[in-house]
Amino acid sequence: MTIARVRTFAFAGIEAVPVEIQVQIAPGLPAFLIVGLADKAVTEARERVRAALIAMGLALPPKRVLINLAPADLVKEGSHYDLPIALAVLAAMDVIPAEEVSGFAALGELSLDGAINPVAGVLPAAIAASARDLGLVCPARQGAEAAWAGRIEVLAAPALLSLVNHFRGLQVLDPPTPGEAAAAEAVRDMSEIRGLETARRALEIAAAGRHNMLLVGPPGAGKSMLASRLPGLLPDLTSREALEVSMIHSLAGMLEEGRLVVRPPYRDPHHGASQAALVGGGARARPGEISLAHRGVLFLDELPEFPRAALEALRQPLEAGRTTVARAAAHVTYPARFQLVAAMNPCRCGYLSDAARACSKAPRCGEEYQGRISGPLLDRIDIAIDVDPVPPAELSRAPAGEPSAAVAARVAAAHAAQQARWGAEGPASNAVAELGDLEAEPDARSLAEQAADRLRLSARGYTRTLRVARSIADLAGEAAIRRHHVAEALAYRHRAPARRALA
Repeated sequence: MTIARVRTFAFAGIEAVPVEIQVQIAPGLPAFLIVGLADKAVTEARERVRAALIAMGLALPPKRVLINLAPADLVKEGSHYDLPIALAVLAAMDVIPAEEVSGFAALGELSLDGAINPVAGVLPAAIAASARDLGLVCPARQGAEAAWAGRIEVLAAPALLSLVNHFRGLQVLDPPTPGEAAAAEAVRDMSEIRGLETARRALEIAAAGRHNMLLVGPPGAGKSMLASRLPGLLPDLTSREALEVSMIHSLAGMLEEGRLVVRPPYRDPHHGASQAALVGGGARARPGEISLAHRGVLFLDELPEFPRAALEALRQPLEAGRTTVARAAAHVTYPARFQLVAAMNPCRCGYLSDAARACSKAPRCGEEYQGRISGPLLDRIDIAIDVDPVPPAELSRAPAGEPSAAVAARVAAAHAAQQARWGAEGPASNAVAELGDLEAEPDARSLAEQAADRLRLSARGYTRTLRVARSIADLAGEAAIRRHHVAEALAYRHRAPARRALA
């Protein structure tokens, strides 16, 4: 009886959980069994492993081959178990030395000809292997991704045969080098926006403090145009943020050629997206759009057209910065610290404020349409503004707006001020600062309190108003929040069309 062991990982959110592949070859009727709470993709590994061995000129021994995936009470999902199972079987057959593979974890999907195909989760697996002083065996096309883990021996093999030759000393696999940083996607410049000065100012404040924002206006007013410029105003991710975001994208299978994500991601799902697509879930509890937008921007156009349940599911992640997908077998948590930018028409026809074009149901249609957005969700939006269309005559004569580079420089200075004020262990931005950390002059705090009482702001609304005022002060280079900073912040909150409809 022969037993061999090879380590791999299961994934719970972005956490890589160690799994040990145990293979026993014992006398008995020929069989190839997999136990250990394996899903359909894992049990199908039997045929892929068998075919890969045949492609190398090998065959399973006419004995009872038992594969145990330990711990047995942890659900095993995905095709990345193919490679560790194959290596454990080869070690049990004495084709490769068992002691040679004991210092490695492995993951990869096998083709019928023995080629090793890419799988999701290589980066978090490499980081977990490095923390346990293990090397990592992975597909050749993902070696650059695994190399980002730092001091770790990576064997990036194109096929199972090359791994056999490496472990037998007949071939040496060259260590891969870390991939390049992902190139920033082309974004349109702020200079193309003519007019809309109030909206431009609000967008700059939102970028400076990472505040949630709602744009309300008729079709063609420029709401989507404004939102698409926001990523170009944000600074690059820090090293820690880039690694965290890249791990999420790796789990989603979106980290192409090992390129680390260094720019804040921008996600704009269609309004037909389901709750699982938006916040995460599905049969395998995959990360949703809010996690793919972690440390970046989530743009929801036509906000009231999204399913009500999907929008309400955003409430907890907007506060906590994470989302938990609950299943009967496990609870999976993904990071979701995103900046929400939403856009909507004032009513279904879009022309509520234009008497000549509004439908016959105005203004009731506007109240019903905006009523699709719940008060608790609106309370989590820091800045809400009307985007009034610029007349064509004015649009053709208006000068070009200030370029993105100039606005981004002011935003970067505001972010630097926040980092200096909060420190490495403090809030990541003004949008998540605690009330006690928001230093304001007495007359500024008095104005905020009076306005909160008159406008019937919730405690959350009062705090978020001071957070916006703090960002306005940072853009002005002020050490403390002053009265006029609070006044401007209140104007953005008070002018939200949805708040007037609810009043």
